[in-house]
Amino acid sequence: MSEGRPPTIKTVAARAGVGRTTVSRVLNGSELVSADARERVLRAIKELNYVPNSVARGLVTSRTEAVALVIPESESRLGSEPFFAALIRGVSGALTETRTQLQLVLVRDQLERDQLTTSIVTRRVDGVLLVSVRAQERVAAMLEEMGLPTVLAGRRGEDERLSYVTSDNIGGATAAVEHLVRGGRERVATITGDLDMDVGRSRLAGWRRAHELAGREADESLVEPGDFSEEGGRRAMRSLLERAPELDAVFAASDLMAVGALAELRAHGRRVPEDVAVVGFEDSVLARHTNPPLSTVRQPVEEVGRTMARILLDEIAEGGARRQQVTLPTELVVRESS
Repeated sequence: MSEGRPPTIKTVAARAGVGRTTVSRVLNGSELVSADARERVLRAIKELNYVPNSVARGLVTSRTEAVALVIPESESRLGSEPFFAALIRGVSGALTETRTQLQLVLVRDQLERDQLTTSIVTRRVDGVLLVSVRAQERVAAMLEEMGLPTVLAGRRGEDERLSYVTSDNIGGATAAVEHLVRGGRERVATITGDLDMDVGRSRLAGWRRAHELAGREADESLVEPGDFSEEGGRRAMRSLLERAPELDAVFAASDLMAVGALAELRAHGRRVPEDVAVVGFEDSVLARHTNPPLSTVRQPVEEVGRTMARILLDEIAEGGARRQQVTLPTELVVRESS
């Protein structure tokens, strides 16, 4: 292949060691191909970054009436975080009145990533909803390259090119920390989410912004990274108490991490909110059942899911030409923890 020239079916066939007819059959989902040949063709397609014209034509001319909700997380995380259940409810609710079927796809390793590639190349779905988006998200990059209608929950960064739906993470975090400052708290720590995700970076930016608006210097020693899990929240709270025992408030970037923080504060004999005030983010069902009930930032997770599904259906109908990027408002909910 000459430098700069895009790969062709002939190039793929040569790389895979098969004939062009075999490549065409794989691309068209034919069963008249051995498992070994199919695997070699798909591997060659991936290695060459080959995007067949038939994929683009197929998106317009043929429909499977199915979309994939792709979640690059483990089953344990899917089951433990209320966010995912609420998002799935929103997506499925928006699709209820359509003929579109929803396929839930977990992508936990390279094998499952390859299986997703196969589904896309052979046009088994009309579009993809992608959750847990990270800065260097390989699945998002692949979907963008292949031109399949795709909508993200969140975004990879400020220069995101794909359609996405997100919550006002900076504004919500700012409101949470401003509430703590107005309540007389002097040392407001934060437990961040995964900083490889825009949602984690944005909620940290909101913590910093609230300090700036209050005329305070943000003390970066009060920032402790977390991972959106309960155990991650507990570990982060433990580290913060060891490093800054005088802290009197903490903003956790998710309710689940706030639950972990509450448990660790209790283990250290700290009263909430008398000694340390706590605010979370999401307003999941957990927030109303903690002791004390958790102040939090309400984000409309089900509406995020519904909006994602509607945008994806629009992109499928329009051939993926028009991108939509939506930020939904958040709301501070004050309860007894602050």
